[in-house]
Amino acid sequence: MSDNPAGGPGDAARERSHLILASASPRRLTLLEQIGLKPDRIDVPDIDETPRKDELPRLYAQRLAQEKAAIVAARTADPALILAADTVVALGRRILPKAEDRKTAESCLRLLSGRRHIVLTAVAIQPSAAWTDGRAGLRVVETGVVFSRLSEAQIQGLLDGGDWEGKAGGYALQGQAASCIRFVSGSPSAVIGLPLFETAQLLRGQKGQWLP
Repeated sequence: MSDNPAGGPGDAARERSHLILASASPRRLTLLEQIGLKPDRIDVPDIDETPRKDELPRLYAQRLAQEKAAIVAARTADPALILAADTVVALGRRILPKAEDRKTAESCLRLLSGRRHIVLTAVAIQPSAAWTDGRAGLRVVETGVVFSRLSEAQIQGLLDGGDWEGKAGGYALQGQAASCIRFVSGSPSAVIGLPLFETAQLLRGQKGQWLP
């Protein structure tokens, strides 16, 4: 990130710390750039994302985001602020998987067809031990999404398009599935992977100038 040439009371604190994105998601990187943020580096933690027995979707998203941030913070020696997130698609208490293959994506789309579901995105902020001015924070954003009733041709078309790969619930709001979504109630950026308003609020609560 570039320094503010004009200077200011937050400059010293900002120069002592870096922003680390604990995610390999290109969507989250693009969303951060949308609000003028570019992480100083990316550090992707390797964690077990298997839901615990009877774990509710909100608590699951919260736990994963906090674990990702904590792992990266623990292995970061320099002053830094770690930003992590996790997105969960849920039908009631049921957590839908990330679609790693066509069969899983098809199963998710058939479940979502004609129904309202919830997308929960948790954002966690965690300072490294070397940045004592940093403050940990967490937000969980809930967004309602309704699919139209999908025809067989629409399902196969979405699968052929490939937007489902690696996506929670087997679809991408910013992709081909947008033509089949009746409405979104809440934060569209949260469905894509990072709620921008809440992320900005967490950063504004930190010492120093983080946002343009």
